[in-house]
Amino acid sequence: MGKRVEARRKSLGYSQSQLGAALGLTFQQIQKYEKGANRISSSKLWEIAQFFKVEPSFFFEGLTAGAPGMAESDTVSFDHDFPVTRQSQEIARLAPQLSVRQQKIALEMIREMLGEREEH
Repeated sequence: MGKRVEARRKSLGYSQSQLGAALGLTFQQIQKYEKGANRISSSKLWEIAQFFKVEPSFFFEGLTAGAPGMAESDTVSFDHDFPVTRQSQEIARLAPQLSVRQQKIALEMIREMLGEREEH
């Protein structure tokens, strides 16, 4: 993710300081994002995408492998045919902040509420 932010920033001719100032961050924080030392939150990724005038999906294009600690089988497509609600967007925004274990627990709880069994 950070490498894509860096590539986009450089292609548009912005310095780390300029991007940081636009986001209310220091250039050191941008540097940590780009090097992968710090994770980029979904809300910050949204702000970065807005600054670069791209959709947040721009930073995910072509990615096939899951995040560290995730099996390849845990990676899924986000294509859907159901209406997106404020609540479902909030769940999607907050979920990446949970550990993988916590995400699995939350998923089990949602499946239980829906009366569905775990998929393998």
